[in-house]
Amino acid sequence: MISEETVAQVATLLPQPDRSVVAVGPPGPGEGTWAGAPSAAYCDGDIYLAYRLRRPEGQGRGYAVAVARSADGVHFETLVTIGRERFGAESLERPAIVRTPDGTWRLYLSCATPGTKHWRVEVLEAAHPGALDASRSQVVLPGDALHAVKDPVLVHDGGKWHLWASVHPLADPDEADQMVTDYAVSPDGLSWTWQGTALGTRPGEWDSRGARVTAVRLEPGRVVAYYDGRASAAENYEERTGLATGTEPGALTAHGPIAQSPYGDGGLRYLCIIDVGDSRERYYYEMTRADGAHELRTELR
Repeated sequence: MISEETVAQVATLLPQPDRSVVAVGPPGPGEGTWAGAPSAAYCDGDIYLAYRLRRPEGQGRGYAVAVARSADGVHFETLVTIGRERFGAESLERPAIVRTPDGTWRLYLSCATPGTKHWRVEVLEAAHPGALDASRSQVVLPGDALHAVKDPVLVHDGGKWHLWASVHPLADPDEADQMVTDYAVSPDGLSWTWQGTALGTRPGEWDSRGARVTAVRLEPGRVVAYYDGRASAAENYEERTGLATGTEPGALTAHGPIAQSPYGDGGLRYLCIIDVGDSRERYYYEMTRADGAHELRTELR
């Protein structure tokens, strides 16, 4: 059991929007237009950022994932943009960019199956992020007739890969917005074995409809995770960020801290945290702005 004192200490590291700046603006104004769902990796002094671009429903939804590079963590040069059409996907959601121990770069992509509520995860591999090619991909998390799988978070630690992904029920399409986070392990980051639900919802709480892990720190004897939560279907797309802890990566307990936008319904989601050296970390997250659009923001902590 993690002490409440420890939880309080970690809670001070939740996002603070008033300390943030815009890293990537949305492709247009207004509700349903987003830049966000970030995933980042640090290598040789540069930050590589993968993020999703979205237009409103009927105008493309999640139409592309971009991969970009920055020396300062704020100003990015786009290396490659990957469209949803290359995967026969109705929409793309949160990617995950990682560098394997042997130096290979991988981009995991959340792909929506057209005409359904189903999601799957595919992966691309390349020697450099700018060389990622959508024509060469493989499905690594297929989901099934009863479960959609998306928004993977990956950590390589202790000689194996750990994965947390949001899982949605498909038996009733009207209930498919619900989500929990399941945990899986792998020797290579490609073939996964599910271990069960790591973080579920809490009836009557702010996260009673959904709990999606977005960032994980594995420390000796402690796991600290950040997650998106929502209390109702109406809050879909406007999740807020909370904290969960545990002693094992497959068993997390949610706690009370919440970070949110000062605008709209308070959406602040898809938090990603990377170590950039000198005891500093950089946060990236998607946040609702005053006109209802979502922008990708960053903080140096």
